[in-house]
Amino acid sequence: MRIVFMGTPDFAIPCLERLLQAGHEVVGVYCRPDKEIGRGRRLEAPPIKRFAAERELPVFQPVSLRREEAQAELADLAPDVVVVAAYGVLLPKAVLETPPLGCLNVHPSLLPRHRGPAPVVTAILEGEGVTGVTIMLLDEGMDTGPLLAQRREAVRADDTAPGLTRRLFVQGAELLVETLPRWVAGGIEAVPQDEALVTTTRRITKEDGVLDWSAGAEDLCRRVRGYEPWPGTYTFWQGKQLKVLAARPGKEQASVPRGTVVRANDGAAVVTGEGLFILDQVQLEGRRSATIREFLQGHPTFVGGQLPS
Repeated sequence: MRIVFMGTPDFAIPCLERLLQAGHEVVGVYCRPDKEIGRGRRLEAPPIKRFAAERELPVFQPVSLRREEAQAELADLAPDVVVVAAYGVLLPKAVLETPPLGCLNVHPSLLPRHRGPAPVVTAILEGEGVTGVTIMLLDEGMDTGPLLAQRREAVRADDTAPGLTRRLFVQGAELLVETLPRWVAGGIEAVPQDEALVTTTRRITKEDGVLDWSAGAEDLCRRVRGYEPWPGTYTFWQGKQLKVLAARPGKEQASVPRGTVVRANDGAAVVTGEGLFILDQVQLEGRRSATIREFLQGHPTFVGGQLPS
């Protein structure tokens, strides 16, 4: 088939790679425009663009797919189907109607659960044991189109958002190449989503990373894993931001106020609303990351301190 692929971050690469390995003709790769980064405001190309360029695939980076010239450019490619994996843009009706076989999306959740911008983060935050990946036919809504195929995936106790996301898109890539020929042959029926089962995720903000010690230790540790790498999880000590890069829950209780730093074996933990939040890896503002043991060597008064909620 003639396929146009739309994706931007690195974890979408397995989907494009498997399409190529399966022998499909990828006639165009769409991704978001290059971003300015750093103090010098230099432009950085999205990972999908770099991957496509290495394979000499034509790359397109329209500012908006709502512009007539961008829609005409897509139509000129004459794709049989458009495959979308973390492109980051809702497709307008004109684009959805361009390929005769529709626009197929790889979504990292078991729809209709966890529609929206943060399905993987939400699965970790809510302590779910199982999530999955869905191949769906896009419509004009956000993750509202009918379902073509799904595959379940366990959420491991140590999963971070990047790790689980990569694993889901690897699974999604395999499911995609299995689903495409069956979709073309008419062997799959698009099943409408059950609106009674819909849950919708929200966009994560920087403020979400602030650790609230009234929560339980299990919940706070899920935030550390779910909010990696952004917005991260952090508190404040002596007027500086203290990032928590790794932590684990402890069931012990302490008869001191929440937010108090206590000794935990040869390390440190924070008293929470339920259990101890045992610190493993931290990074003080302006310093390199350090194990909690290393941090205590340079900051012995940290134990006994009070962290804000």
